[in-house]
Amino acid sequence: MKTTLRVAAMTVTAAGFFAGCSTTTTMIEPQDAAPASPIDVSSIPDAIPKAEPLSRYGNPESYMVYGKRYYTLHSSKGYSERGMASWYGTKFHGKRTSSGEPYDLYGMTAAHKTLPLPTYVEVTNLQNGRSVIVKVNDRGPFHDDRIIDLSYTAAAKLGILGHGTGKVEVKAIDTETGGSLQLASAAPAATATAAAQTLYLQVGAFSSQLNAERLRNEILEQQIAEVRIVETTGTAGTFYKVQVGPLSNTSEADRVVRELKPLGINESRSIVQ
Repeated sequence: MKTTLRVAAMTVTAAGFFAGCSTTTTMIEPQDAAPASPIDVSSIPDAIPKAEPLSRYGNPESYMVYGKRYYTLHSSKGYSERGMASWYGTKFHGKRTSSGEPYDLYGMTAAHKTLPLPTYVEVTNLQNGRSVIVKVNDRGPFHDDRIIDLSYTAAAKLGILGHGTGKVEVKAIDTETGGSLQLASAAPAATATAAAQTLYLQVGAFSSQLNAERLRNEILEQQIAEVRIVETTGTAGTFYKVQVGPLSNTSEADRVVRELKPLGINESRSIVQ
């Protein structure tokens, strides 16, 4: 069992984006759970990628949750990210998702904060090499250190139910070119994949190295965790990314997120390398 925070009513920029969203009051749902009498989900097939029109309800230009604004991506092409996955189950079974479809815990679906709805993605558990294909039809998870919320079945097939979260890689599937992907084996991951298991929280990206060093030193002075600066260069220029870690698990990441808030650091993202 895991605890999932889902928003039942929130401020958004498009009417009807969330079912029953008629107020600006933010409410946190009670604890989520797995089915009392779960079935064998091993025979449930993956989602089949296909070209679909965008949801009328699930793709506002932006929306706000817990005082933070999220901007919907115009396209999923080229999307690939590593981070932490969580899952949601019985509490939301049968309820309307952000795209308007009912949530089915036995379906192969997922929630994402910014991908267009719908988007088909391949999700790979970086700890055991298992992969599934799911349809993203909902919004969430609204934790800074989570990148995707999986249906109960998808999480079960990936082997992350018992832990509540897992380190994953998420890749969008281009349905305009047929949406075909060679799935990874359900066997244990190769050595290169297994080695890429380090979790960090990225708390800032600066064009000035001096500013990055100031933030790193401020965090180190509070003895919250180790901090590193990663220099990256791309078409937009050179950036110095401040990353806290390595962190052993999501519980430690949640602890770090809480301890960073008094420093005015209210946004972070999980990085799995």
